[in-house]
Amino acid sequence: MPICHISMRAGKPEAYRQAIFDSLYRALREVLDVPDDDQFMTITEHDAANFRYGAAFGVERSDDLVYIAITVFDTRTAEHKKALFRRIAELLGESPGIRPEDVFVNIYDAPNENWSVGHGLAQFA
Repeated sequence: MPICHISMRAGKPEAYRQAIFDSLYRALREVLDVPDDDQFMTITEHDAANFRYGAAFGVERSDDLVYIAITVFDTRTAEHKKALFRRIAELLGESPGIRPEDVFVNIYDAPNENWSVGHGLAQFA
């Protein structure tokens, strides 16, 4: 049950944003075996004055940079995460055509008891 928050510069067409959703969801399904229709994703767009980045770690980024924050159950291994990073970059490169240098992903692990997916219940605790 990943929750994905994507931040990017404003101005891309709807089809571009939908391709980000589709590619990210495909990567989650392929690598983490996320169930069918388990899609909880948002995109937040920022104007240039509210979106800053640099060339940290020797990565030359562009205005097409996307920040992707993914919160998952804390059951994923380091190998799962590495595979997910690679697959997200590959698929976003294919559609909508984002350079791998512009794919910035951060995964947050959350214990099962930290999740309520509705009705005020701790379904996984």
